Amino acid sequence: MCRNLYRPFLTKNKKFYAVGVSYKTASIDRRGHFSLSDSQLHALFLEAKERGIQDLLLINTCNRTELYGWTFSATELIELLCAHAAGSRESFDQIGYALEEDKGIHHLFRVGTGLESQILGDFEIIGQIKQGFYRSKKMGLAQGNMERLINSVIQASKRIKTETQISSGATSVAFASVQYILQNVENIAQKNILLFGTGKIGANTCENLVKHSQNDHIVLINRTQEKAEKIAGKFPVEVRPFGELTASIRESDVLIVATSSQKPTITADLIHNHKPLLILDLSLPRNVDPALNERPQTHVIHLDELSQITDATFEKRKQFIPQAEAILKSVELEFLEWLTHRKYVPTLKAFREKIKQPKPNAEALSENDADYTAQKIMGQLAAYLRSNPHKADETVHLLQDVFELNPEQYLEK
Repeated sequence: MCRNLYRPFLTKNKKFYAVGVSYKTASIDRRGHFSLSDSQLHALFLEAKERGIQDLLLINTCNRTELYGWTFSATELIELLCAHAAGSRESFDQIGYALEEDKGIHHLFRVGTGLESQILGDFEIIGQIKQGFYRSKKMGLAQGNMERLINSVIQASKRIKTETQISSGATSVAFASVQYILQNVENIAQKNILLFGTGKIGANTCENLVKHSQNDHIVLINRTQEKAEKIAGKFPVEVRPFGELTASIRESDVLIVATSSQKPTITADLIHNHKPLLILDLSLPRNVDPALNERPQTHVIHLDELSQITDATFEKRKQFIPQAEAILKSVELEFLEWLTHRKYVPTLKAFREKIKQPKPNAEALSENDADYTAQKIMGQLAAYLRSNPHKADETVHLLQDVFELNPEQYLEK
């Protein structure tokens, strides 16, 4: 790659882009190729810094892998993703998407407010966005507009959650998995349930199991036993060591897999059941070998299938989409107005310095007087731009031409 061609100081040429793959454009297996491990995420961020990218957000969930940022082209973000994921550029061109400027910003607002979730009203995504932004900030990749954008998305999410009933009832994949079990397994309170993997989805699934199944002999297994024991401190469940996985599966009627491996963690050599076994795979990419569906008395369900299951309040939640979209539009417009005004700041700064300069044959003003005069003119100019947004570009370009301004020296580095 020609990294020397990237010129981070020319921020005026950067635009906002959103690129990625999601459940809307790709099957679970195809989008699984673009799911990133922690090490891949870290490597991607390091290369982004080498390229001179200053603002970058990455969302990496079971439903989508997306990059958002201000860059010189969408291609730059697509190349980053394809360089560090297992998916190829050819595959991305078939199932991926790239959105520019307002369309990309609007998409992030919809994602963050649960309107793009596979289960409508699933607000777990906003927590994942917060985590993604925390990673960006920690890596020094949230230096400009991104923080304001994320705060606006969070604001819209909070308002929609509190002012509408679009999230009435449980809406997460974790809840959907438990609903599937309750609907398809008789006498669930008497069955042996094994939960393998205790990350966020695993922990949420455990909570829903305890709450809705009345089952008091749920078993947790995790590669790092301490994580499972931390969850066990909150719920009446049993923790077993990773070495007992095969034996525990043999005893189980229901196996829930919520691991985060890039390869299957449940394969045929681990399954020795002599009774019906229901396996729910909540992982992306798949962590349960699909071939297990061919085994007698074994049935594998993946999260894409679970996401089609909706509780009785789903139709009620759909009624609140217009209200949610109205809230989203209001907050989004506030951000876009802020962003539009912000892009004129370098020109306004250059103009302020220009009018502060002493004129030939003119009576010299004190520094305080010059600052006051410049500030007064700037206030009037800023008010005009806010009141006449349709004339803003024309006005700013006229200032640049008439006063021979050089706004590039005031661009954020």
